[in-house]
Amino acid sequence: MGILLFSLFALFLIADIPIAISIGLSSLLALAIATNVPLAVVAQRMYAAVDSFPMMAIPYFIVAGALMERGGISRRLINLASSLVGSLPGGLGQVTVLTSMFFAAISGSGPATTAAIGGIMIPAMERSNYNRSFATALQATAGALGPLIPPSILFITFGVATGESIGDLFLSGALPGVLVGLSLMIMVYFISKKNGYVGTGNKASIKDVLNNAKQASWALMMPVIILGGIYGGVFTPTEAAVVSAIYGLIVGFFVYRELKLSDLPKIFVQSAVTSAMVMYVIATASAFSWIMSNAQIPTQIANFIIQLAPNKYILLLFLNILLLITGCFIELNAAIVILAPLMMPIMVKMGVDPIHFGAIMVTNLCLGLVTPPLGVNLYVASGISKLRIEEVAKSLIPFLAAAIVALMLITYIPEISLYLPKVMGK
Repeated sequence: MGILLFSLFALFLIADIPIAISIGLSSLLALAIATNVPLAVVAQRMYAAVDSFPMMAIPYFIVAGALMERGGISRRLINLASSLVGSLPGGLGQVTVLTSMFFAAISGSGPATTAAIGGIMIPAMERSNYNRSFATALQATAGALGPLIPPSILFITFGVATGESIGDLFLSGALPGVLVGLSLMIMVYFISKKNGYVGTGNKASIKDVLNNAKQASWALMMPVIILGGIYGGVFTPTEAAVVSAIYGLIVGFFVYRELKLSDLPKIFVQSAVTSAMVMYVIATASAFSWIMSNAQIPTQIANFIIQLAPNKYILLLFLNILLLITGCFIELNAAIVILAPLMMPIMVKMGVDPIHFGAIMVTNLCLGLVTPPLGVNLYVASGISKLRIEEVAKSLIPFLAAAIVALMLITYIPEISLYLPKVMGK
């Protein structure tokens, strides 16, 4: 059953059939060929996967990010980042990474972060004689922070798939997100020193920094409200998503005053399409995961992996290799729904904290947003710079290397991801 299921899935992927349809078709055909289970079970599992209160958070967070993006937040975040790090070597590159970190705390999406910040920063770097391939690769990689720094759609998916606390998972991604961002900024520093990419000018005065911080403060308050509300017991993660959407409306209309009523239909339609795509993938992946579980495939894989990995350190190395490969070919939400329930019992048995496992998985899979052939961020950034993927590939290597070093630290130093959940849980 397992061989048939994965063979069909691989065949559909090779045929370039969309990921959600590939997962659904392989599930249906495997059931029809190898079992007597009614095919209606697939539809039932798909419906059950998205018919949950926590899953309602996804469309609201998507709407909130879209509202804040259209409401003029990108420019204000860039001004703040520029006043903080613009004077460093590779100033515009440093600003790109720091602004992406700020925006990630609002959007929760890699492609949205790449498009919103890259649309401004890639042309700005080109005008300042930065290599276009460098600018594209940097923005694509920095955009991968979108689903890592809370609020994160991937952590919601992981929480629903495994039953872990979404609030704890959100917090577990904060320090890893900062660490990956810092690793990219360090790499920008050394590349800029080598290539002569200078800062944007004199160091900003305290007055300028405070003024820019004031302008961006309404946007930067959103993650504080979300996490503070969840841990203060004011609202659940799903209710926090609704609050964030309403907050985005208020800031866009009445504070920044750049959001218009005529913008809302387009925002809601785009958010609905994005939400539907994510939900469809999660639904079909849930059916796929149920078939694997019903065929006892997870147990067989667990026994095999435990024989190969004598301790949790080797197991974590295997996990990272598996996820890096998976992220290249499978949509990230689908990968989580399929692999998280499969790997969770193994991780717990080997002494890995479930929240730490979630942070490792999401951090690792975020790199899949940059790696071909699926790398969505790479396509978005390349579309802005008008470069072919092949022209950007070489420039990606140092940034991916820096991110992987950060990933190894996150993997083998659990406190990086567990410190905030432990502190806030007291």
